Amino acid sequence: MPRPTIDLAVIGGGAAGLMAAIQAGRRSPGTRILVLDGARSPGAKILVAGGGRCNVTHFEVEAADFAGSSRNSIAKVLRELPVAATIEFFRGIGVVLKREPTGKLFPVTDQARTVLEALLRAAREAGAQLLYPRRVTTIAPGAEGFVVAGDWGEVAARRVILAAGGQALPKSGSDGSGFALARALGHTTTATIFPSLVPLVVAAGHWLPGVQGIAVPARLEIRAGSGKRLATFRGDLLCTHFGLSGPVVLDASRHFLAARQADPQARFVVAFLPDADPGNLAAELANLGRRSLGRWLAEKLPDRLADALLVSAGLDPAANALRLKKEERQALLRALTEQEIPIAGDRGFVHAEATAGGIPLDQVRLESMESRLCPGLHLCGEILDVDGRIGGFNFQWAWASGTVAGREAAAALRTSP
Repeated sequence: MPRPTIDLAVIGGGAAGLMAAIQAGRRSPGTRILVLDGARSPGAKILVAGGGRCNVTHFEVEAADFAGSSRNSIAKVLRELPVAATIEFFRGIGVVLKREPTGKLFPVTDQARTVLEALLRAAREAGAQLLYPRRVTTIAPGAEGFVVAGDWGEVAARRVILAAGGQALPKSGSDGSGFALARALGHTTTATIFPSLVPLVVAAGHWLPGVQGIAVPARLEIRAGSGKRLATFRGDLLCTHFGLSGPVVLDASRHFLAARQADPQARFVVAFLPDADPGNLAAELANLGRRSLGRWLAEKLPDRLADALLVSAGLDPAANALRLKKEERQALLRALTEQEIPIAGDRGFVHAEATAGGIPLDQVRLESMESRLCPGLHLCGEILDVDGRIGGFNFQWAWASGTVAGREAAAALRTSP
C-alpha cells in the first residue's frame, strides 16, 4: 500500500507548530499540511500558561529579554513578528488581548482555552489537518523529501517543520524527543540542556521551608565563587516547602544554573529588604533603644519571615538592640541585605516553564528558519537555543519563529517542483 504524500508535515502541535501551520496555509492556500502531535491533545502548555489564563505575550519584547543564542540572531527573528502584529493576529482569530500593569498581555476572557481553541480553529481554516496522539519517532530523507513515521504509520512530506519543543513540562509532549529527531538529521545541540524558569530547592535543614507561603519583593544576585556579581534580578519572591519560587526566582534560575555549571562555587544571594541601604539600617539599629529586634523588623517584613531572618543571624527576636554586639549587628545586616541561600538543585523539567539550551540558531537560516544542515527541514520554537524571561516572552518567540518557518516553508513549496 503506497504511503500518503503531503506537502508539509509539522511536528508538534504547540504554540510554534500551530502558528507555523496557520501561516503556511495562509501563505499558500491548498497546501496539504499535516500537524502531528504526540500528546493526547495539542496545546497543553498553552492551557497551563499564566495560571490557566495564558500570558500570550508582553507589551514590549526585545532580544535582551532572552538568553541562549546571540541577541542579534534572536532580534532578527523577533522583527518578523513584532508585538503589535501579534496582537493583530490574535484579534483576527477572535482573541482580544488586554494589558495588565506588569506589561503582560492576556486574553480578555482570562481563559487559556480561548487562545488554544482559536489557534486550532485557525489552523483548520488554513487547511491544516491535526492528528493526535501521533508521536513521531523518525524523520528520514526520502524520494519525496522526507518520510515521517511512528507507531501509527508513516507519511511522505515534501518539507518538514520541527516544532516538537524542548524538555519542559514533558507530559505535554515536550520531552526532548525533538532533539533526537534533529540530531538524526545532522543537527547538534548545546553542550548542556537544563530547566529554565524553574523553582529552586534549598539545602536540607534550611530555615526557608519553615516560612512557606510568604511572598515579598526581593533583590537576587548571582555571584561567582570569587564574589564577583554576575547578574541581578528584582521582583516578587515566594518561600515554599522546598525552597524558592516566584517570578524573580524563575527569572534568575537559568542564569544561576548556568553559572553553577561554569563555577560550582557560584552563589545565590538574596536581599529581603531590596531597597534598604545597609548604612541606614545600621543607623536605625543604633537608635532602637529598648525596642525588640522582632518588633522593629516586623514593620518591614511579615512576622514569620522577620523572626526566621533574626534566628538565621543567631539573634533572639525578643532581644533589644541595646545589647547587640558589633558582630551581631553585622550578621543581621547581612541576613537582611545579602543572605546567601544554599541552593541544592532545581525542581526539574516537570516544573520548569522553559528549556535552556537546544539547537543553536547558527544552524538555521534566520530568514526562513530552514536548516543549514538538512535542506527542506525548518525548525522553530523551544527546540532552538532561545529562552526568555517570565512574562510571555517565550510565547512571543514561538509566534515569531513559527511565523517565519511556516511562511517560508510554504513559499519554498510553491517555487519547487
